[in-house]
Amino acid sequence: MELNQLLGNLQLGLETAISLQNLFYCLVGAVVGTAIGVLPGVGPVATMALLLPITYYLPPEGALIMLAGIYYGAQYGGSTTAILVNLPGEASSVVTCLDGYQMARQGRAGAALAIAAIGSFFAGTVATFVIVFAAPPLTLLAQKFAPADYCSLMILGLVMAVVLASGSVIKAVAMIFLGLLLGIVGTDVNTGNTRFTFGIDILFDGIGFVPLAMGVFGIAEIVANLTNIERRDLVSAKVTSLMPTRQDLKDSWAPILRGTALGSLIGVLPGGGALLASFGAYALEKKISKHPERFGKGAIQGVAAPEAANNAAAQTSFIPMLTLGIPSNAVMAMMIGGMMIHGIIPGPLVMQERPALFWGMIVSMWIGNMMLVIFNLPLIGIWVRMLLVPYRLLAIAILFFCCIGVYSLNNSSDEVLFIGFFGIIGYAFMRLGCEAAPMLLGFILGPLMEVHLRRAMLLSKGDPMVFLDRPLSLSFLIAAAVLLVFIILPQVRRKREEAFQE
Repeated sequence: MELNQLLGNLQLGLETAISLQNLFYCLVGAVVGTAIGVLPGVGPVATMALLLPITYYLPPEGALIMLAGIYYGAQYGGSTTAILVNLPGEASSVVTCLDGYQMARQGRAGAALAIAAIGSFFAGTVATFVIVFAAPPLTLLAQKFAPADYCSLMILGLVMAVVLASGSVIKAVAMIFLGLLLGIVGTDVNTGNTRFTFGIDILFDGIGFVPLAMGVFGIAEIVANLTNIERRDLVSAKVTSLMPTRQDLKDSWAPILRGTALGSLIGVLPGGGALLASFGAYALEKKISKHPERFGKGAIQGVAAPEAANNAAAQTSFIPMLTLGIPSNAVMAMMIGGMMIHGIIPGPLVMQERPALFWGMIVSMWIGNMMLVIFNLPLIGIWVRMLLVPYRLLAIAILFFCCIGVYSLNNSSDEVLFIGFFGIIGYAFMRLGCEAAPMLLGFILGPLMEVHLRRAMLLSKGDPMVFLDRPLSLSFLIAAAVLLVFIILPQVRRKREEAFQE
């Protein structure tokens, strides 16, 4: 019966995903994702933040399919310029530069690109099946969660975001608390009192997710890129053959499998994602290799493993977002923002209430990966030529459409001022070395955590021991406490900062 139900769900998802409208949105997301993956400095977080106003006018299924395509499409695009011109377009492709560019210099760019595409497609396919089989049982488990369990799970998620955030632990904690404070600005739905509005009318309804995300990620990213004097006019030699040799395939299949497994696991962790997965996969391959001295000199294993890992992690990071309503990274926070724009409450009820959306998005991931393999390799020349477009021209166009988009949401000029304000704040965070992703997670989870905290206290008649009496809640809190103590230890903190710096 369960197998029949699963097949029925997949059939529903396939019917949703292969409609002409959703196929178009999937293609748009994949192409835009590849393009922003190619362009250095324009990551998927900033792009999704800038495109959120557009999704307001799209059907929910199409909007989420497009946003998802941007994320995993960026993983493909980032590898192209990393291999051809030693310029990672996406952060998770930094590791691919080490061996991919050396292969290109040796005249083997085609083999490197083909292995990257094969590894990404295989990992994306496996990760899609992981979501298919993991999502239903996790959703059933989540439906048994009490408010206290949810509250403790969110605390664990925020602590893990601190553990996996790059840079200083203190700065990461401070950014999470700032996000929590920004999340509760506005009118308290229970008492009707205003909080942290300072008498400003436009704050009575709270700070909007779209202006905050667009400012802190989109506008700040544009300003930071305009101050970057790095030249973008590097163009590699022509790619001759895209066919890897039999030896290339023999050397790559095991790293692809290991990268897929590692990436699938890391993607589920709160605070994890494609970047951490690619670095972890590269380090693992170098450690277990019989010839570690070849890494950095054109070892194909150094391309296969990270590319498989980052694509697998990009897709399995949807699991906690779809089943629990918990964003595992900043990109998933954007996805939740896209759902909230359409009035969809993220969590376990999405599968029951919106099955077409849930399963349609999952099936579209596999279709999108297939589109990326088919379109990416033949269009390599176009992607590389995009690097010749002066960024100052791109920035003006992006800012123009950004202001139009955010104004059109509520016909409010105040929100245009908001994105300018948060853009300045976001750029200041960059200069100070404060990562903005923990703040966004705090902003998303803060109000949800407050709701579940109040429900738990109401049901327990004000007894705080409810968080310790329930086994699930207690286990989440113990895990959060252990992680906090672990990262506070001086030796651990020092090694952690050295690892992220490396």
